[in-house]
Amino acid sequence: MHRGFVKTSQDSQLFKMKTIRWGIIGCGDVTEVKSGPGFQKAEHSNLVAVMRRRGELAKDYAERHGVPRWYDNASQLINDPEVDAVYVATPPSSHKEYTLMIAAAGKPVYVEKPMALNFAECQEMIAACGQHGVPLFVAYYRRTLVRFLKIKELIEAGAIGNVRFVNIVFHQPIAAED
Repeated sequence: MHRGFVKTSQDSQLFKMKTIRWGIIGCGDVTEVKSGPGFQKAEHSNLVAVMRRRGELAKDYAERHGVPRWYDNASQLINDPEVDAVYVATPPSSHKEYTLMIAAAGKPVYVEKPMALNFAECQEMIAACGQHGVPLFVAYYRRTLVRFLKIKELIEAGAIGNVRFVNIVFHQPIAAED
């Protein structure tokens, strides 16, 4: 309870942080240097399980990063009682499917960007998390990087005129299914 600036021992109990035990679905390149180690280094955070469709690659990742459990089946990781929240770091074509599974299991979802393949999928993901009462987070960490804040400042100040379109350049081919 918020009581202005008065802090009681009961308030201290309310603000004690629980360590979040994370599971990662899709332990590819993005999780090697950014997310995986980040979950281990962050206060009140611990990476306890990883999943990759090829079990030998999941096992290798787990051994190299000191993760106690690995899976080659997403359902097993999602339903692991030792996993509190799940980070989805797969290609965007599977974000919706995994998010719906995680939400149905009653666990918070942290999904890599882009959130989904289209607006309709995003809406389904938001609705499922709302229906199950779990938060849905998207890894839009870049929006707080200095260069992006500067671009936002220039746009808001009208320094570059009215933005009428955005041109996106991919530096690798887009998969046919995407």
